[in-house]
Amino acid sequence: MSKEIYLSEEQQEYLKRIVKTGVHPAKAIIRARVLLMLDRTGKSDHVRYNRTAEYAGISVQAVYNMRDEFLSNRDIDAYLTRKKRETPPVPAKVDGKVEARITALACSKAPDGRSKWTLRLLSEKAVELNIIESISHVRIQQILKKQGISLT
Repeated sequence: MSKEIYLSEEQQEYLKRIVKTGVHPAKAIIRARVLLMLDRTGKSDHVRYNRTAEYAGISVQAVYNMRDEFLSNRDIDAYLTRKKRETPPVPAKVDGKVEARITALACSKAPDGRSKWTLRLLSEKAVELNIIESISHVRIQQILKKQGISLT
């Protein structure tokens, strides 16, 4: 498979408009510039990846990745725009409500036989009280630190 890019006149004009108008996202403009520089249509010299990377302000590896991405499907619009996520983001287990309940628990009286709460004891109690399905003592510490609470 050839690693050279040859753009039609229409494709070149489309990319030049994107670069010149400046009304597109910065990443799209950079990607359009790179594609124009990698275009070999009517050129006899070889591609200078280092110069292309320097001009675009990106790494040489990014230039190679952009080249390969364009060559894999040759769809300029798909190449210029960000890919959609295939999977939805995972919602956070710990939200403000959970943080508030854990903070309130840490501020409450320690269980019988204990002089104070420990991080591990708080994580176990939070699960026992169905505040959250599971949580580590490290995450408890992060929540309390965020609230300015220290157990020492």
